[in-house]
Amino acid sequence: MASLRLSNLITRSLSSRAEAHRQMAKAALFADSSTRTRLKRYNHHIEKAQQLEARALETAKRSVGGLA
Repeated sequence: MASLRLSNLITRSLSSRAEAHRQMAKAALFADSSTRTRLKRYNHHIEKAQQLEARALETAKRSVGGLA
């Protein structure tokens, strides 16, 4: 039961971090930088958000698989 709670906390944390990276990606689009720099920062943060969401999904699948 304790591991289930820890898993939920980790998943929530990863999802929160992914959301933060999506917000940073949006902010990068409106920064006072060159177009190239803004696009580079946007792509970096979107990629990081996708990686974190994938990790969160994998963690959630593992926790459900452990219950069966």
